[in-house]
Amino acid sequence: MQKIKFYGIGGQGAVTAAKILSIAVSVYQDEYAITVPAYGHERRGAPVFAHIIVDNKPVLLNCYVYEPDIVVVFDESLIDMGVNVGEGCTPDTILVLNTGSEEMIKRYKEEYGFETIYACDATGAATLNIGLSIPNSSMLGALAKTGIVSIEAIASAVRESFGKVGEKNANAAEYAYEHTVKA
Repeated sequence: MQKIKFYGIGGQGAVTAAKILSIAVSVYQDEYAITVPAYGHERRGAPVFAHIIVDNKPVLLNCYVYEPDIVVVFDESLIDMGVNVGEGCTPDTILVLNTGSEEMIKRYKEEYGFETIYACDATGAATLNIGLSIPNSSMLGALAKTGIVSIEAIASAVRESFGKVGEKNANAAEYAYEHTVKA
């Protein structure tokens, strides 16, 4: 069982990305996933959260993730907004961070103690591939680099979920996957 927590800012598609991850795992990897979004406080610009549990056996839990194995941060500025993305984490927790800045990687390591960080300029990947600075598909591509889900499953789920613009979003995910670095 892998427990994942997404942290984003309203309007970036973090909750949508969590749902798409569940589709990728359940439909395209023949495994199991459950998504529990944190509704009630979402508005453009406000911090948002989503919780995902992935397993190769049926997931019988339907709860928030309090001790994540993977944390996905959709906006590097959350560190300056007082959002504790390290809550419940251990030194083994993996961080997937939307940044192209070595300084931000260093800040997240020092502030929260993450030893393994996968970093990608997912917003840049989204802008380049879909023409919008909405990094949800790109962050799923970056998350695939951790091995929790295949990039093929992500691309297929993104295509299915986004309809007319699915191919552009799948390209953004694949581009981000190729440009994600382990820091």
